[in-house]
Amino acid sequence: MSQHGEKDGPMLREELGDFGFSDKEIDVYLALLSRGEATTSTISEDADVSQQAVYNITARLEDRGFVRVNDHASPKTTRAIPPKKSMANLTERIGSITPILTDRFNDTKPQTPELKMVKSQETALKRLRNAISNAQREVIVAIPEHVYPEIEAELQAAIERDLLVFLFVQDVDDLDEARKRFAGAANVVRCWSESILFLYATDTQSTNPSISQAALIGDAQLLSGNHDSGDGVAVSERHLAGSVHGVYFSAYWPAGTEVFITDPDPLPKTFEWFRQAVFQAMLHQKADTDLWAEIDTTSGETISGNVSQIRQALIEPTTNEYTLETSLYLETDVGEVSVGGQNAIIEDYEATSVTLQPN
Repeated sequence: MSQHGEKDGPMLREELGDFGFSDKEIDVYLALLSRGEATTSTISEDADVSQQAVYNITARLEDRGFVRVNDHASPKTTRAIPPKKSMANLTERIGSITPILTDRFNDTKPQTPELKMVKSQETALKRLRNAISNAQREVIVAIPEHVYPEIEAELQAAIERDLLVFLFVQDVDDLDEARKRFAGAANVVRCWSESILFLYATDTQSTNPSISQAALIGDAQLLSGNHDSGDGVAVSERHLAGSVHGVYFSAYWPAGTEVFITDPDPLPKTFEWFRQAVFQAMLHQKADTDLWAEIDTTSGETISGNVSQIRQALIEPTTNEYTLETSLYLETDVGEVSVGGQNAIIEDYEATSVTLQPN
């Protein structure tokens, strides 16, 4: 196999699996592609599959338009149809049934969340780029340093869309250099000398049905490009994606060293993403700005008052009293009240939007 084939092997196997190929069908098809045409015994030896299995598999592949079995040859041989032709035929077949499927399609919200193993570097990076590009509120990412150039453009675009972006870069030994390199790469950048984690999560805990959540957690070695060196699990279910977010901020984020933090946004400003409101409030507090907040809540009540406490562990110094606490406290006419974000349980109110202004 060529170097290019070795590099693309895991990705190719994963894509063929998505097309419905079984592992043995993949073994047989790839073995045949490398020879062009071969006898059953040769394919059996190359693919490490029994000859009876080769007979059955090549028959199925012929029905699907990927090979041609020469029954009249002696010994019998099977020839791979050139991929350009077989893929064109497959595309034509898909195109012919697309209008019929479209007529039958009932466009409803998916009821079965995704849970998928990811085993190739190319697939992992593709999912990561797509998740960042499609995010609407928040992006959190943990990657080895060598991966950063692969997603730098997507991260910058997310910042330009005014998303809240947290970047955790691993395998970093020179923090002074990191402070220069990662300035502006996210709203907050932390670095760590270890390299054990690949993780991303976008828009987790959003209650807006039009916002899709995505997350993946796995071994940093998944991004090394070496076959069988790591894997990951991609999820889209809200609670599972939220768990990935929780692992990020409770287990790994505190281990990093803060090398960059953005400047506070000009005020007044209204935030529909609660963590972004808390983040900006903390930035302004660090700049010695007293804040007034007006907050719309899920109960329909609007509360307002001086911001008396900010509890968070997003940036230094941390001010939370328990893990993952992210809340604002206001001094109101009825006393001090606490406000949390999506699915707030402990706080007095759950916010839907927050407007901050200097007091």
